[in-house]
Amino acid sequence: MNLLFPDLNLPDLNADKNYELMDVDTIQKSLGRSRASVYRYANTDPIQGLLNLPYDPTRLNPELRQSDREPLLFHPTEVSRFARDVLKMKQVTIQVQEPTQNETNRLLREILEEMRSLNKAIASLRNP
Repeated sequence: MNLLFPDLNLPDLNADKNYELMDVDTIQKSLGRSRASVYRYANTDPIQGLLNLPYDPTRLNPELRQSDREPLLFHPTEVSRFARDVLKMKQVTIQVQEPTQNETNRLLREILEEMRSLNKAIASLRNP
């Protein structure tokens, strides 16, 4: 449970980095706002092309970007904070789901398991 939002059923997002960031379409659907509205609330400056503006509590603050060509992505707790504090929505529930399993994730998990087993084998040789 996240201490910042005790009413929400969120896992500890700082401890587990396997959550998905939300894009504009996802926010639009979950908040029931238009795409234009989400862009209007986003803390960006498309006219001057500035990236990564300072935090603004009255805006929807995106994750850091390296280029203006990268899509706007938002942390689920930021979307929740924005909906509650700025849009004054009474009940906000953001469901955080694990990303879909793909071949790369599967392969990385297998590599990690293999490395763990090798580490255990080496440790047992050192300490018989």
